[in-house]
Amino acid sequence: MAKRDYYEVLGVPRAASGDEIKKAHRRLVRQFHPDANKSDPKAAEKFKEAQDAYDVLSDEQKRRNYDQFGHAGVGGDPGAGPRGGGGRGGPGMDPFEAFRRSQQAAGRAREWKAGPNTTVEDFDFGGPGGFSDMFDQMFGAKGRGGAGGGARGRGRVQEEPIPDIEHPVALSFEQAARGTTLPLQINRDGQVETIEVKIPPGVKDGSRVRIKGRGQQVNGRAGDIHIVTSVNPHPYYRREGLDIYVDVPLSLYEALLGTKVEVPTLDGPITLTIPPGTSSGAKLRLKGRGIERGSEKGDQYVVPKVIVPRDLDDEDKQAIEALAKKRPLNARADVKW
Repeated sequence: MAKRDYYEVLGVPRAASGDEIKKAHRRLVRQFHPDANKSDPKAAEKFKEAQDAYDVLSDEQKRRNYDQFGHAGVGGDPGAGPRGGGGRGGPGMDPFEAFRRSQQAAGRAREWKAGPNTTVEDFDFGGPGGFSDMFDQMFGAKGRGGAGGGARGRGRVQEEPIPDIEHPVALSFEQAARGTTLPLQINRDGQVETIEVKIPPGVKDGSRVRIKGRGQQVNGRAGDIHIVTSVNPHPYYRREGLDIYVDVPLSLYEALLGTKVEVPTLDGPITLTIPPGTSSGAKLRLKGRGIERGSEKGDQYVVPKVIVPRDLDDEDKQAIEALAKKRPLNARADVKW
């Protein structure tokens, strides 16, 4: 079956900028990744199609070849070069394509556990965004020509950029707060691999976890994988920075007289003492029960919500009025309006 036009695949015009191509690719990855889209039977096919299109259009040399010769200019037709010349390529053919194919054919390990090469590049309150340029300019050879200037002076060919892989991951509130390990399927060089990824504690919605050296391979070098986290909302926890909040309903009598209640925490339920005279909206702190991030750890705050009785009869009202006269209280004494 004939391949679709790569610009059509990404939904961008032929004059699209690099940023427009990157944004379009990112949107399609999130939409069609098999782990995120289980309702579309063609999601995996569309995901791979978007990866193939981005691999070509994000690289200046490949894009020039594609604009001039179509799919044949970037290896889309194994039996012909850019001008139908028999597979070894012609003018404008990507010089690294044959080596890249040989690397793909050689195969690679199917299982991998993330270790020291897993880092978080956009963590908690925001950080560097976008894709990192994780490649050497001149064959990565500082030891063979200084910082690269000498190598260029001797006419060495500049290596092509390595496209990174972006992978969306949905996490529960607890997984994001305490960290987790997830098996993920990654489409790498057209092949699906299962890898085990460690998500560090404290990631939030939109955090980026970088896994070095497990992305696409180009000329024997590998790019990175960027895990983009999406944290599902919790039914009763709220997050503010590294602190978490949970509302606890109290009856009027419990708030007035004090009580003991069982409250949830990320580490399991605990019994909390509510002091007498606790007002609705007060913050009762549980130290160190919040979100972890490296050596930091937030707190948990229990916020009482006082529930008052309804359908009072005359006797109830008289008792409350007597109490109000005995213990007068100006609830708005500190209000500035």
